[in-house]
Amino acid sequence: MTVHSHDHQLCVDEAIRSATRLCQERGSRLTDLRKQVLQLVWSSHKPIGAYDILKSLQNQGRSGAPPTVYRALDFLLELGVVHRISSMNAYVGCTEPGLPHISQFFLCIACGVAAELNNQSVNDSIEITATEMGFKIQDHTIEVSGLCSAYQ
Repeated sequence: MTVHSHDHQLCVDEAIRSATRLCQERGSRLTDLRKQVLQLVWSSHKPIGAYDILKSLQNQGRSGAPPTVYRALDFLLELGVVHRISSMNAYVGCTEPGLPHISQFFLCIACGVAAELNNQSVNDSIEITATEMGFKIQDHTIEVSGLCSAYQ
């Protein structure tokens, strides 16, 4: 995980470009609020909760309530530009926006960074095993907790 020493603004800018392109392709709109929420999610590579997003928005002088933030997050999830980290009830930016994929996440317990991995062989193994068991997958996200290289 090498996210400790790079320019997060490049990630934010790319996320905004991707979200704008996806909205244009789908005939939807990246409102100012949605854009601000996306910027906050991408401002670091650490999962951020809806209430932390709301607090940041309020610190920027924007009024709002939790449902407003959750609607923006739901839109961004549907657009495919963010992921939800279920164990933390928090959100991170998607490294492959707009592409259908099932991600795995490495979560550092020391610094809080989340790194996304899209390993198709992991997904294939899960799908094969589920089929063999007669299990129909509705949704899955793999979250692996441990220490990133900076904290070992």
